[in-house]
Amino acid sequence: MKNYINKITKTLLTLLILFGANSCGDAYLEEVNIYSIDSESYFNSESDYYNALIGAYDLLQATYVNVMLGEIASDNTLAGGESATDVVGFQQIDDMIHTPVNSNLRDIWNWMYAGVNRANFILEFQDKTDFVGREVLIGEARFLRAYYYFELVKWFGPIPLKESRFNLGDEATLPRSPVSEVYALIEQDLQYAVNNLSYTAPQVGRVTKGAAQALLGKAYLYQNKFSEAATVLDNLIQNGPYDLVTDYNTIFENEGENGIESVFEVQYSDQEGAGFDCLQCSEGNVAVGFNGIRNYSGPVFDSGFSFNVPTQDVVDEFEVGDLRKDVAILDIDAWATQTGATFTKGNEHTGYYNRKYIARKGDLNTGDPNLTNPNNYRAIRFADVLLMAAEAYNRGDIDDMKAQGYLNRVRERAFGTPNNVTSTGAALTDAIAHERRMELVGEGHRFFDLVRTGRGTLIPGFTTGKNEVFPIPIEEIQFANGNWEQNPNY
Repeated sequence: MKNYINKITKTLLTLLILFGANSCGDAYLEEVNIYSIDSESYFNSESDYYNALIGAYDLLQATYVNVMLGEIASDNTLAGGESATDVVGFQQIDDMIHTPVNSNLRDIWNWMYAGVNRANFILEFQDKTDFVGREVLIGEARFLRAYYYFELVKWFGPIPLKESRFNLGDEATLPRSPVSEVYALIEQDLQYAVNNLSYTAPQVGRVTKGAAQALLGKAYLYQNKFSEAATVLDNLIQNGPYDLVTDYNTIFENEGENGIESVFEVQYSDQEGAGFDCLQCSEGNVAVGFNGIRNYSGPVFDSGFSFNVPTQDVVDEFEVGDLRKDVAILDIDAWATQTGATFTKGNEHTGYYNRKYIARKGDLNTGDPNLTNPNNYRAIRFADVLLMAAEAYNRGDIDDMKAQGYLNRVRERAFGTPNNVTSTGAALTDAIAHERRMELVGEGHRFFDLVRTGRGTLIPGFTTGKNEVFPIPIEEIQFANGNWEQNPNY
């Protein structure tokens, strides 16, 4: 199950020599210093392209913070942690009082641009050397660039855009491109990937045609291009190899990785390679340790740092009979009473934990278990695809009956028996939004679902006209020397 990520680990030393380690706090344009190889000394063989592709995949592992903050910024979870000053950036985002001075937002900016630059490096020299299967590798690189740009545009709005490597000094001359232009490039990259990839990856964990279709449909949905989203997502549903697994609980266990419901997963392993001074260097899923039960002793689970704790509001929204509730939410008090487990209450203790992504006993770890958890992030699941298609058909006034069908397919799995929604119009829109929250709770989508559908005010402290996007890190504004304006009201 870890074929590709293990290949990444084995090739790490080569990458560190060729491309440099991930930056630990430098501005994104300082990343270009690691790309000192010229076209004469590299990209002369298939293996050169392959190793560069591994480097582009590597930054996916840093998206753990995007996932955590996609929940913490929403009404699904609270920041938690040890105290109100534990990871101050998380606490500020939770309370909607974040400013351009926020190290965690800067991490998202830096790490996603590092991913863009690694993909751009490949694409800049994509025509230098020909080999069998080159179009597949280029399709993967274009998917990865689209993925990183998608993360950046949904977090920060207008962003500097480039199709080749960023250079030092670009920040003073490149404009922040309008959101529409960023999405136009994302669409172009993903359409190329759709046309050149197949549903079967060369190695487990690599990008497929299905992943490209799903992300393209998602990009359309975020722009309210409902007809385009419905078309591409319906094509994926009808022609792709994916299906819902019967038992929702199995999805988030190690044996459920890369299964039939997985359209795209970020691959993690238990290999050493990180410290708290360089979290993005970890080959493991750092979020799992951050989400874990504080000072836990008992069966099944392992300890962690008690961040990202579910709210009573999201727990209460589960309907009676919804089998997903006990999979998604760990009621730690009930669990302790049942098993004799002990734990310590952390900051903002709600009594609940994100059960999908907390450490299990038996997870393999080399080094600090909170930094090297091998639990993959299920970035795009087939259930998500069904619900996105349902939304597109409904909100685009295209076909409410088809929307009901896709929605009820997810609900039947959730309740173990048909539990159909028969409403139409705005009531169906609300039902789909409810289902997305229940199906995907703890997976990092909630904040952006609320914002893109105009329901951001459901988030405590949310200010309309400001909090739809996050501030550009202050360091980037300073380096741009007047070239970039800050996002409104920050």
